[in-house]
Amino acid sequence: VVETLFMLLTEQGLLLVTAKMLQHLDNVIDIMICSSVVSSLSFLCTIAADRYITIFYALRYHSIMTTQRAVTIIAVVWLTSITSSSLFIVYHTDNAVIACLVTFFGVTLVFTAVLYLHMFILAHVHSRRIMALHKSRRQATSMKGAITLTILLGVFIVCWGPFFLHLILILICPTNPYCKCYFSHFNLFLILIICNS
Repeated sequence: VVETLFMLLTEQGLLLVTAKMLQHLDNVIDIMICSSVVSSLSFLCTIAADRYITIFYALRYHSIMTTQRAVTIIAVVWLTSITSSSLFIVYHTDNAVIACLVTFFGVTLVFTAVLYLHMFILAHVHSRRIMALHKSRRQATSMKGAITLTILLGVFIVCWGPFFLHLILILICPTNPYCKCYFSHFNLFLILIICNS
């Protein structure tokens, strides 16, 4: 929104900026976008960890996840996101930055998947025990858990995957015509990320 507003004001001649000011403004907006991406992925992991603690440490949850700890976690995620994004934008021409972002996505995906799969397995085991006690053959709980898990991870991959595939292709084949065709859909990939948030 900020970037679009500045573009409109500049195009209409309502805002006069020098080339150097425009470069600084572009860097600030890029840092904001990158911070948003990194923090969104971080918060998806944080939410998964919170759900995990809720299920596996239900009786101690309120002593483990205090308001002070929650505020500290939120502040650390934002501070880390802004710091790393600033470094990413400063060194944006280096392929190591792209490799770091792709690695971060992979770690986030694996971390989230492992936590949700462990929660699903626990729910499945409890469902079987309940069925054994009540001599019931219904597996609705297990199916609901599997469907929820599939939706959570599926939406995560569908929304974030194209953006990170874009980054991988920048590393692998930056000049290939097929890759360049894929690169032209960058705005769509950002829209998908926003939809996931």
